[in-house]
Amino acid sequence: MLTPEENDLLCRVEGDAPMGQMMRRHWIPALMSEELVTDGKPVRVRLMGEDLVAFRDSDGKVGLLDEFCPHRGPSLVYGRNEQCGLRCLYHGWKFDVAGNVVEMPSEPADSPLKKKARIKSYPTEETGGFVWTYMGPPEEMPAFERPPFAPDDETPISIAKVKVPCNWAQIQEGQIDSAHSSSLHSTDMVPARVESAGANDKNWTRPSTDKAPRMITQVTPYGFRYVALRRPIKDARTHDYARVTVYVAPFISLIPPNSSYNVASIVVPADDESSWFYFLSWGGEACVGTEQWRQFNRLVMGEDIDSNYNSKRTLENDFQQDRELMKNGSFTGLPGIPNQDIAMWVSMGKIADRSRDTLGASDFAVVEFRRLMVNAVKQFRDGKAGPIGISNPHIPQVEISSYQGIIAKGTDWLTLGTKEIERKLLNSSTDKAAS
Repeated sequence: MLTPEENDLLCRVEGDAPMGQMMRRHWIPALMSEELVTDGKPVRVRLMGEDLVAFRDSDGKVGLLDEFCPHRGPSLVYGRNEQCGLRCLYHGWKFDVAGNVVEMPSEPADSPLKKKARIKSYPTEETGGFVWTYMGPPEEMPAFERPPFAPDDETPISIAKVKVPCNWAQIQEGQIDSAHSSSLHSTDMVPARVESAGANDKNWTRPSTDKAPRMITQVTPYGFRYVALRRPIKDARTHDYARVTVYVAPFISLIPPNSSYNVASIVVPADDESSWFYFLSWGGEACVGTEQWRQFNRLVMGEDIDSNYNSKRTLENDFQQDRELMKNGSFTGLPGIPNQDIAMWVSMGKIADRSRDTLGASDFAVVEFRRLMVNAVKQFRDGKAGPIGISNPHIPQVEISSYQGIIAKGTDWLTLGTKEIERKLLNSSTDKAAS
């Protein structure tokens, strides 16, 4: 459990909240690259409680600006995106991607205001299907690096996106909670006598029926990784089924892969009470395409979500749960893995009250997440440490990976899924085993 004060410290991101300020020191996934068209419609972006506007200019460069014109305050979402700038409709003030005023037609030609006025802007980078931004102090900006799911430009990546009306932390806890998948997602993650977890266009298969995994965690410079050990269907006396999940603080979780592709998720706070959730398939021998991925997850725009990425399944309509479907074999009556998760996250409330939790052995990774992030934000707030994941020793994110597979009992799980560079830097890390 957390105290109410610790819960606020973990969850709050707006304004001067320490967690939000720590997150701003990282490069943040702001939106998908596909959302921006050259000289196309500007896009609203809400991050850390700030209302912003993104646009792609005539040269293909991306700008991320304060949504509201500094002149009289109208929204630039309605502006004209033309000739390498975003022009406010009200009086024609025009801004480039860096926030400079390049035209001010309502003012005299010799007015000094043009040189003085500017709009808040944040730097951007693009890779892995995302526009990334840095919202912290310029003098503290770390070098941009590729995320774990985009080691190069050729790696295939498919992204599903949805806005979730609850706090970021309860979503992130769901991403690093291996135990819930055996129940909540049991209709879509089907036990089978297979050698390795697989995937098709209808479901995922896994070689275990065990719903009570044993957990072991390892703290890392970037967050933590843990293994969930289950009894396999075959050779249970001599082998374990191992699923290694990785949390790359503060936004990314690497979910155990299947035989066709890797899986990852990204959780970015829009504000204290809503979040952007991205679910990714990437790499692998047969990475699923974007359209098929969104259909598989039931996050198709127009069918499942609206043009602003809000789900049509809401708390008010009970997430369109189908009780007849439950009678006919569906465990939840909710189609799509993310939709099953969203129903649980949102039903907890806008910000879950962790002081009321009754935790068990299956919550070992959740406890590690809370301990890690509350401690990290306290250290950051008090000036005793820099932002988690940025301080040395630094492990390049492209060297970090998850894992799943059947292993012989006694295998050192710390070697599973890690690459040589990561193994060398993790030698001094401390293991923690669940009792």
